[in-house]
Amino acid sequence: MTKLYLEDLAVGQKYHSGEYALTEEKIKQFASEYDPQPFHMNEVSALAHPVFQGLAGSGWQTAAITMRLWVKSFPVAGGLLGMGADVRWKLPTRPNDVLHVESEITELRRSQSKPNQGVITLFSQTKNQNDEVVQESTTKILVWSKDSGVK
Repeated sequence: MTKLYLEDLAVGQKYHSGEYALTEEKIKQFASEYDPQPFHMNEVSALAHPVFQGLAGSGWQTAAITMRLWVKSFPVAGGLLGMGADVRWKLPTRPNDVLHVESEITELRRSQSKPNQGVITLFSQTKNQNDEVVQESTTKILVWSKDSGVK
């Protein structure tokens, strides 16, 4: 994919990712390593949980999947360097969910002190196969101009 630079970007541009299939095994594997709570690792405990009422993926796993899908669908030169984010989990992810991300640039500004770079604000919704929003995020990302030398 062609790398995107500051000059290639504009407020209102939209990006759609490919898909990621979440399985029970992936949920449990991620949880065992990074978020070992019963509602992410054990079906019986998850069914008894008053909020989840069934096995649910970690919100941090959803965020990591979102990042993976961004990298594959939004090829910013120099990589996606986050400068802060507001993340909201709207619904739990479940085994057999197929996730995708829809993003829109909502703000773009070139740096006054470093004119070879700028910052964009990207609003994203991570959705499941039923088009239900499981995560929303507003993220600031550093972007480079074409004359920066960044590839």
